[in-house]
Amino acid sequence: MRNQGIGSWTARRARMSPDRLAVVDDGREWTYEQLHRRSTRTAHALAKLGVGNGDRVAYLGPNHANLLETLFGAGMLGAIFIPLNARLAPAELAYILGDSGASVLVHSPAHAETAEALGKVVSKTVDFDTYEELLADASEDPIDEPVDQEDIAVIMYTSGTTGHPKGAALSHANVHWNSFNLLIDVDLAGDEVTLVNAPMFHVAALNQTVLPTLLKGGTVVLMPAFNPVRTLELIKERRATYLFGVPAMFQAIAATPGWAEADLSSVRTLICGGAPVPEQVITTYQARGLTFLQGYGLTESAPSGLFLRAKESTRKVGSAGTPCFFTDVKVVGPDGDELPPGEPGEVLIHGPNVMPGYWEKPAETAKALSEDGWLRTGDVAVTDEEGFLYIRDRIKDLIISGGENVYPAEVEDAIHKHPAVADCAVIGVKNERWGEVGRAVVVVRDGEQLEPAELTEFLAGRIAKYKVPASVVFADSPLPRTASGKLLKTSLRATYGDG
Repeated sequence: MRNQGIGSWTARRARMSPDRLAVVDDGREWTYEQLHRRSTRTAHALAKLGVGNGDRVAYLGPNHANLLETLFGAGMLGAIFIPLNARLAPAELAYILGDSGASVLVHSPAHAETAEALGKVVSKTVDFDTYEELLADASEDPIDEPVDQEDIAVIMYTSGTTGHPKGAALSHANVHWNSFNLLIDVDLAGDEVTLVNAPMFHVAALNQTVLPTLLKGGTVVLMPAFNPVRTLELIKERRATYLFGVPAMFQAIAATPGWAEADLSSVRTLICGGAPVPEQVITTYQARGLTFLQGYGLTESAPSGLFLRAKESTRKVGSAGTPCFFTDVKVVGPDGDELPPGEPGEVLIHGPNVMPGYWEKPAETAKALSEDGWLRTGDVAVTDEEGFLYIRDRIKDLIISGGENVYPAEVEDAIHKHPAVADCAVIGVKNERWGEVGRAVVVVRDGEQLEPAELTEFLAGRIAKYKVPASVVFADSPLPRTASGKLLKTSLRATYGDG
């Protein structure tokens, strides 16, 4: 095949295991042969809409088989796929479509009104009904457009917690090497049944669960949106073996009434990432006898960075692990020199999974990537004597109190251990004496009560005195998070900070 990209995957799988079950979506099932046929039809349909090599095709909707078919169909043409965050406002989506120059938007019925408004930015919009009509008339003739490994496969837009989001342009090689990292680190099997309840517009859901599973020949079971009760039901019904989630998702699953009795006997591996993982979340799942692994990465690294493998999951609880197989990671100081164990510094990532740059943003790319290709993450970590990394926080979220560095994620982890705490965040607020001090924003579990003094007393002795928040406020509603589960500290500072 001249196509060396992900657009060739369905053909390669169809010739290798045509009758294996590839995708389950709302009870409907596709074998690898059927997935290949529909993806080929999608490619021909997109070509009729004027899509060619290098053009951009966007998708707006829930986790759905149409997303995968559009991804693979675009890949067959050498086009670039853009999965849109379905939770964004129309103005935010319009920015992304304009920034990427997408020419076609495939969208679900639930987003028809938004898609109509976005028609001013993108030349063609295709709803699911029209999509099926286009496929019904499309050819299944093979397509073998030349696609190189270094061509761009996917543009995934960052969370945009500050300013406009940037499009991380991931090459086919980035996606391939990330999949290889995942297959080695998790040791996925050909009979894997992967339950996908995190949104596939998020790099971890798509690249850490769906694509490696399909590469290996397993089955992906799609949920349109996260639902903790339905997650437990589908684990039992489909005998799911593998799941990814952000900490807030795993917390919600463990808080459901049916958690204690849920049949989890089929589950081999759970991986968690996207935000600092409280130790309590890890131990809750380990108490059920489950292999709960933690990973660390960024959209810009597709997202491989670090992984805590099964053998070390208990001994190194709380660590993000060591570098993935084909990836190198180091912790450096402000001068760029690598730091010894125990000293906090910025995490840098290097490897064939790291993006070549942000879409048409050379200045931003230069800030993120060193001349020799090291990705500056903006995250703080320390290593231990064995080379395991512990992620502390974002550099920009660091609180400097009386000359001491306070990492909010470390304090949040301690607060999460209080049995009455459902969720929490720590932000910095101005202080005349210390310059800045911590403030804890806490959500209390239903039926529980908690006083500020009780929480600060609980933290005494667990963390250094200077790390204990100087004030505690309680939130009546869930804390604001991005679609990938990261706390929106900017929003929290605006609501609960010093203005």
